[in-house]
Amino acid sequence: MPFKMDKVPARRKSRSGAKTGELDAVGWVKEKLGFPADAVQARVLLSRGRRGILNCTRQWGKSTTTAAKAVHQAMTRPESLTLVVSPSGRQSGELLRKAEGFAAKLGIRPKGDGRNEISLAFPNGSRIVGVPGNDATVRGFSAVSLLLVDEASRVSDDLYRAVRPMLAVSGGTLWLMSTPCGRRGFFWEVWSGGGAEWERVQVTARECPRIDARFLKEEERAMGDRWFRQEYLCEFTGRNGAVFAEEDLRRAVRKDVEPLVLR
Repeated sequence: MPFKMDKVPARRKSRSGAKTGELDAVGWVKEKLGFPADAVQARVLLSRGRRGILNCTRQWGKSTTTAAKAVHQAMTRPESLTLVVSPSGRQSGELLRKAEGFAAKLGIRPKGDGRNEISLAFPNGSRIVGVPGNDATVRGFSAVSLLLVDEASRVSDDLYRAVRPMLAVSGGTLWLMSTPCGRRGFFWEVWSGGGAEWERVQVTARECPRIDARFLKEEERAMGDRWFRQEYLCEFTGRNGAVFAEEDLRRAVRKDVEPLVLR
């Protein structure tokens, strides 16, 4: 997705003597984590916005980019808490494993926080914690600095409503990332009309330099139009498996026809 990057200010030093500033996140993850972010990934890493949503093709690197963002925050903000929410514990664990791999490059031996099964503790007191998609089990967390909702289009609205209040006191940052799954749920609502406070980032497979054009042609033939548009072109195509396409039903409805009343 084309975008214009504002001029990045020069680096400055914090009171602790560590370098801070917008430029540091991209340079830091490249130098320390071995992750050379592309232009759009750099946009996510540099973002200072409190609300962001990634609507990106499969295999773009949503989890890898946000895992790098989480590790950068954990290392530069002592005693901060990053919470990873997804439809299942397995999916939360996948993002945590990426974060563990990055932490290992910093010489940090992966270990849990002693309280949560899916967690990564840092020597400076920061934590990254992954939770499964159950709103009844996530309510004990508070003062979350960074909230990552992975596979957000598959996360229930109830869970989303349960985790948002965790940002109330901390004033923390929220990022949603997913491919679409029909025109329903909070992911669709935020993308289509969430307001100006949301930074929207979209990358289709045809815009991703890591996905081969020949592979996409094969996928388009194999998957069919609607699935391909959803998984690779980031389109909200209506519910999969429906007999009729949602866009066809919308075109069939007219408001200038009087309803038929049976007497």
